[in-house]
Amino acid sequence: MIIQDIITALENAAGPVVKVLVKGTAGKVLVLGFKKDMVLKEHQTGVNTRLIVVDGQINYFSTHGTVTMNKFDELDIPVNEPHSVAALADSICFLIQV
Repeated sequence: MIIQDIITALENAAGPVVKVLVKGTAGKVLVLGFKKDMVLKEHQTGVNTRLIVVDGQINYFSTHGTVTMNKFDELDIPVNEPHSVAALADSICFLIQV
């Protein structure tokens, strides 16, 4: 019930809520929850990562520009690329890291 837990936690959250859905020796899957206008500040990842929007709409910002992502859109996040995310609507995203 990870996604339901995130939705509940978002009711009182000041920022995005992140929880691990699955973790194994080969990688992990994270779930990110956003309320509209929440921002995940600029950061980098040291592993191959794919961002998938499960519900809602977000903007993905990087040095290459801005990508607006809608429900079911996918994006590969390059290793060590500074990026941030802003929610344009209440949103749930998966991060697959391998």
